[in-house]
Parts: sequence; structure tokens; C-alpha cells
Amino acid sequence: MTLLLPILLGFLASLVGGLYLLGVFRQRRPGEPPLDKGFIPWLGHVLEYHRDTAKFLERMKQKHGDVFTVQLGGFYITFMQDPLSLGAFVKESRKKLDFNVFARHLVHRIFGYKSMGNEHPILMSTSQKHLNGAGLEVLTQSMMHNLQNIMLQEIDKAADQRSWMEDELFKYSYNIIFRAGYLSLFGNVSPMSEGSVEKAKEKDKAESEDLFHKFLKYDHVFPSLAHGVLTPREKMEAEKLKTFFWNTLSLQKVKTKDNISGWVLDMQRAREEMGIKESMIDRYMFVLLWVSQGNTGPSAFWLLFFLMKHPEAMSAVQGEIDKVLKESGQEVLLGGPLINLTCDMLKKTPILDSIIEETLRLISAPTLVRSVVENMTFKMVDGREYHIRKGDRLAVFPHSAVHSDPEIHPDPKSFKYNRFLNPDGSKKTVFYKAGKRVKYYNMPFGAGVSMCPGRFFANNEISFHFHIKQLETLYNTLVICVFCVLYT
Repeated sequence: MTLLLPILLGFLASLVGGLYLLGVFRQRRPGEPPLDKGFIPWLGHVLEYHRDTAKFLERMKQKHGDVFTVQLGGFYITFMQDPLSLGAFVKESRKKLDFNVFARHLVHRIFGYKSMGNEHPILMSTSQKHLNGAGLEVLTQSMMHNLQNIMLQEIDKAADQRSWMEDELFKYSYNIIFRAGYLSLFGNVSPMSEGSVEKAKEKDKAESEDLFHKFLKYDHVFPSLAHGVLTPREKMEAEKLKTFFWNTLSLQKVKTKDNISGWVLDMQRAREEMGIKESMIDRYMFVLLWVSQGNTGPSAFWLLFFLMKHPEAMSAVQGEIDKVLKESGQEVLLGGPLINLTCDMLKKTPILDSIIEETLRLISAPTLVRSVVENMTFKMVDGREYHIRKGDRLAVFPHSAVHSDPEIHPDPKSFKYNRFLNPDGSKKTVFYKAGKRVKYYNMPFGAGVSMCPGRFFANNEISFHFHIKQLETLYNTLVICVFCVLYT
């Protein structure tokens, strides 16, 4: 009996501790947002959230209002869905709300990269240098060159076969933009190593094609990986694919390429100078590939889809592109010289800009997340205050909080190509809710410290897919694809 008592006490202590960790004992305190833990200990609502985030959050909003706390896979996350209070979320001090803690955890889980914790300034300064201004011009030209090469290779192959080639629009758009983006960032096979330019191009084509198909497989398991709900089989597949990307994008292999982007090279050098192991830098290259290409191809597909469904939008943007090309002394002719697009030309396309913004408003669904570093009080614009606990997370889902709000964007589920244009054709930036101006009216790239530093290159990529311009019906569609690639 004397031996049994300590065992029972130890068991009970472990049981209580386990239940505590599972969140069974958590209760809402005075001043806190409504708490909804779900019926499954620890997992909470993660399965429903994973299945349809927008639908789940709308159900929670109808039940609890625009601020509520839910349990998702062991974490308590408070969602703030009031568009007028986004400024408080975006501008809050990092001493209270920190993006990096959450980001480091997620990047390690998804890509296997373990951050040293002080890398955000490097990311921002390097991206500012290479993804803006003169650096963006260089990358844009490289993207245009690779995109044209890939598209013309496909057209030449079809001509050799003297037959039409068929493909799914989504797969085709994603394939073309992914491969061109990958080659623009990570470089081309050297003709010296292959013996000729043509052989180097063929190897680029084969390697980028294989990489794309592996990328699609990883994309399939990505949501489950991010939410921590992988099946054993999916986990094995994910680990196998991660190893493939680490090897393919390794420092040693990338450094044998020509035309590597300054962005990638500077990211590599900075981490070498920090003393990060080469094997870990290889993993970071996978991070760069994903953040630069994960959403661009799908966005280009949706852009093309909406244009095909809305002839008035197609006609308007084609007229705009024709005008820009003529002003630059260029014209698209069957068998004629390739067109040359510049960043300055892309600044003269307000209709295309509006179409891209509208496309991203409808399809983008990022979740902006901050780790709560200390107990804090979150103040809403209407005077409400909520206590948020240290160790929790605070989040915003712009797709439902902003993009789908009918007061901000009337008829929000419809595609309106001129939604972001004023009557005089200039960019529209003024939107209202309840008579108050909404500062954050479209957030496909996030906001604040977590705003995507590559958003300008991303927009240029999408725009490019739209600008190689018409050679007949097929090439007509491809061209509209190329102006689009330069803009995503």
C-alpha cells in the first residue's frame, strides 16, 4: 500500500498536467474575448478550421461577434475581425505582439529551417535592395527573358508536332510562371558545362519541369503540414520531398549556375557570415523558393480565368497594353522580335493594376498572426477593450474581415475589373465602412512587419504573364499571361 500511494499520486499528477496542457481547464476570465475551445481536447477546432477557414471564422463571428478566442492544435488564438481596428493590430509594439516568434516556429515545422532569431533585418534589407528600384528592374528583365524562353519553347514544340497541345489552364499557368520565376532567382545552367547554349536550355527546361512537379506534390500536403494534422503517410511524403528540395537548391549546386539573382546570393552570403551551417542554408533556399513562387502561379491562373469570363475586362486591359507598347515603339507581330517590358512601362497600367488587385482580393486568404509576448489589453477603435494572455496568439483573416465586407466592397463575391479605379481612371484608394475611412482595404500581401517584401516582384510576375501579346488566339492569351507575371 505504501508503494501504491506514490504511484497513484504520480499518475494523478501526470493526468492533471496532461489535461492542463490539453487546455481542458482553461476558462474565460473577466475582460477577455469569448472563448470557444471546441469538443476535442488540444485539437479544438483545428480540423474544421483546416477544412474551410473562411466558413469556420464566419460561424464563430455569428456566434461570438468580431473578436473571439478559439483553440487550434494546442494554441489559443484570438481572431480580431473588425476592419476599422486593423491599425491597432498592425502598429502594436513588438514588445507585446511579435511576428517573428510565430514565423520561426512555422518555418521550422514546414521547411526544416531553424532560424538564429535575428534574421528579419537581413531579409528586409536584402529584399529592399533587390526587390525594389534598380534591383527590381534587373530581376524583372530576367523574369521576362526566362518567361519568353519557356513559352516560345512550348510554341516551337507544338509547331514541330504540327498539332495542338492541350493542357489545363491552372496547371499551364502555374507551370510557366513557377519555372520562369525559379530560373530568374536561382539561375540558369551554364552553357560551358553543357557544351552549348541549346543543351543548357534543354537542361534548364528538364530540371525546372521536374522541380515544378515535386513542388505541386509538396503544395498538396502544405496545408496539413502548416496546421500540424498530417497523416503518417503524408508525413513520410513531406520529409522525402523536403530532402529533395534541400539537395536540389543546395549551395553547392546553385553556385554552379549562371545569372543567379542578387537576392538569393546576398541571402546566402549573409547566412554564411553569420556562421550558419551550409546544410541549414540549403534549407533556407527552400524557404525562398516557396515564398517567391507558392502563390504567384495560382494567382496568374485566376487572373486569366476572370479575364476570360469577363470580355469587357479583357478588352480594356488589351487596349491599355497596346497603348503602352506603342508608346515604347514596340508592336507584337507574328515572327517579329520579342517585346521588352520595363518597370516604367508597368507603372502605366492602372487597369491591369486594378484587375490584379481585384483578383487578389477575391482569391488571397493569408492569416496574419502575432505571438502575444506579454499580457496586454487590445483596444478597438469603437472603445471596446479585451485582455489577451501572454503565450496566446492574435490573428486577423483579411479575406473575411476586409475583402468580403459588403460595406467596404459592394457585391464582394463578384469580379469587378474597375473596382480599384476612380472615374477618371486613376487608382482608387479611398474606401469606407460605417462612414469611416478604411485604411487597410485590400491585404493580399499582409500588413506591417509581416507584409511580403517581395510583393512588387510578385505583381510584376503576374503582369508579365499578360504582356507577351497576341499572335492569334492562343498567343493572345499567353501574352496576357506575361504582363501579369511581371506584376505578381
